[in-house]
Amino acid sequence: MAKQRTKARALRDLLESDRLEFIMEAHNGLSARIVEEAGFAGIWASGLALSAAFGVRDSNEASWTQVLEAVEFMADASEVPILLDGDTGYGNFNNLRRLVTKLESRGVAGVCIEDKLFPKTNSFIDGERQPLADIDEFCGKIRAGKDAQRDPDFCIVARVEALIAGWSVEEALERARAYEAAGADAILIHDKARTFDNIKRFAAGWDGACPLVIVPTKYYSTPTDVFRAAGISLVIWANHTVRAAVTAMQKTVAEIHETQTLAGVEDRIAPVSEVFRLQGDPELREAERRYAGDAGAATRAIVLAAARGEGLEPVTKARPKAMLEVAGKPLLRHLVDVFKQNGLHDITAVGGYHPETIDVAGVKVVENPDYETTGELASLNCAREHFGDDNLIIYGDLLFRRHVLADLLDIDHEITVVVDSHGRRSEAPPRDPAWCSAPDDRSMFAQDVTLAHVGGADAPERAPDGRWIGIMRTRGEGRVWIREALDTLRAEGRFETAGVPDLLNTLIAAGRTVHVIYITGHWLDINDLDDLRAASAFAYGETR
Repeated sequence: MAKQRTKARALRDLLESDRLEFIMEAHNGLSARIVEEAGFAGIWASGLALSAAFGVRDSNEASWTQVLEAVEFMADASEVPILLDGDTGYGNFNNLRRLVTKLESRGVAGVCIEDKLFPKTNSFIDGERQPLADIDEFCGKIRAGKDAQRDPDFCIVARVEALIAGWSVEEALERARAYEAAGADAILIHDKARTFDNIKRFAAGWDGACPLVIVPTKYYSTPTDVFRAAGISLVIWANHTVRAAVTAMQKTVAEIHETQTLAGVEDRIAPVSEVFRLQGDPELREAERRYAGDAGAATRAIVLAAARGEGLEPVTKARPKAMLEVAGKPLLRHLVDVFKQNGLHDITAVGGYHPETIDVAGVKVVENPDYETTGELASLNCAREHFGDDNLIIYGDLLFRRHVLADLLDIDHEITVVVDSHGRRSEAPPRDPAWCSAPDDRSMFAQDVTLAHVGGADAPERAPDGRWIGIMRTRGEGRVWIREALDTLRAEGRFETAGVPDLLNTLIAAGRTVHVIYITGHWLDINDLDDLRAASAFAYGETR
């Protein structure tokens, strides 16, 4: 099996490439991931940008251990190699040896050190007044770093500051040749002039084998083809990520402060979901499913809440039935509270009638625009992207005691429905009657009972065993069974107007086992004004 290419080898390949390569600045894990996703093959962990992210000056005010911790997060967040801007190596040769060892242990591909004195000052601040290190001392530091590395591909880039300090091109060349002889893997020739002229002269006089690296922050208007013609190997875009972030943050916070509202900025900034994606949240969800088993696979709730509600027209002129207030809060809020008490936090409601009024914290809303001419399954299909491996499908007009859901979540079948063996005695005929493989044996909990039929059409010629209350749960293979049943209903031309009872009967007809958990009361649904009045008493804890 071929050995996987290390990050250090990837950086070396960039430096030794026969074409001009580019790497981009990043200063934390989030920006590192953004740089990688943009397509850059490498990352520059800029000392300026890192210190700016810490809120301190680029004068070694952040300790090397703090820099090390930040760059470790960057390495964890990305797969491309990172070249750390290591300033002067944070001290003498011994400090650099320790730095190289620590960088290798954290997956950092290389370090760039500059020939100035510790503590350094940013090259663009009074560069002419900044003294340079003695050539021999700096060469000793390079040799110490090379001797300390364990990965032969780890790169030490020597940064020549002679042009920054106002010295001649000839001095820069002399230093670069000495640094190459000491073992440097590449030479970064730096300049703060507005033109490329000095570096072009340096490149023309360079007779070493080391690749040349540049940072065109000041001479940014120079065409990139000029760099190619000069024989440059690697271009570092050195601080533009952090500068872009500063501009965006200043503009956004100033507008929010001035307007005292988020309305003007919300559409111009990244949604929170994009932040979650960059943080790797989807991978964690997948890992939970893979490694945590059933205990870690959170149940997702899908609430069918598209209906206005026949018989409730006087109180649903501008809101769906699920948003009717019961005991001071919407029906949907009652459901969400029970969900959260039972550990369900991924909740999606399917709206239809006045969907804009479905405003309950913790609930994602999807819309069935054809709710008036379609049935429950068409609404359920609108939420298909929100399904997981464990799903609770529930009507949005229900109230029930917390233990009803707790008992359902304790059952580990592919498909399970809740049937009230008492039914609604005031209903004649009962709504959604259910026939089961056995009547409710109240002497035991969770008896092995399966559903035989639900609904009045084509019903068995015997009394029903109870009433399906509008709650079902699917797990694992049950999701595949449901998809197959939906395909059957589509083939039969019944999908658009079918309800969940049709889905259950189709599953049963296909030989799929739908398990039943019996309850005896402790719930109600709201279908008319009398139900709505009774719901308040139920919500306050009274029995119906």
